[in-house]
Amino acid sequence: MHSQGEMTYEPTKHHRRSIRLRGYDYRQAGAYFVTLVCKNRELLFEDDRFRAAVEDAWRWLAEQYEFVSLDEYVVMPNHLHGIIEIRGACRGGSRTAPTLSASGGKPLGRLVGAFKTVSTKRINGIRGTPRLPVWQRNYYEHVIRNDDELDHLRQYIIHNPANWGEDRENPDNVRVVREPPLPDWP
Repeated sequence: MHSQGEMTYEPTKHHRRSIRLRGYDYRQAGAYFVTLVCKNRELLFEDDRFRAAVEDAWRWLAEQYEFVSLDEYVVMPNHLHGIIEIRGACRGGSRTAPTLSASGGKPLGRLVGAFKTVSTKRINGIRGTPRLPVWQRNYYEHVIRNDDELDHLRQYIIHNPANWGEDRENPDNVRVVREPPLPDWP
């Protein structure tokens, strides 16, 4: 028996399926495409002050972490698309060839978390709403595997603003699922 307010764990109800690659080391050198969406798809970044805060926080990642560089990115009315490159550290002694190793830094998820924290604090400072969530809990990521994918994703990011009308994050495109009407009983 549980006291009032205490919840029991139900695996079918409370399980969150991970979208990350099982066994993949997200600290390793490589390029990653990420999408972060505002809480409730709120059109927060239509306000230029909040958009600027997000852009500043995004650039902060590369300034804060020497093993991070940023490629194309775009801040849309309620989400951000960006490419993050995690660079490896060169290792090798005087008699060994340098090899590329894992960065030894933060994994992608921690970098995204740092960005979310910094951008949320900046936005909440502007609007005077401490601790109000700005971002959805999770984010989408894709490990970029080759130059063709990188070029394709760069073009996607560059052209994304022109496609806002068809964007699946555009609240105008989210379909509301309604319950079917109850049958009329005789």
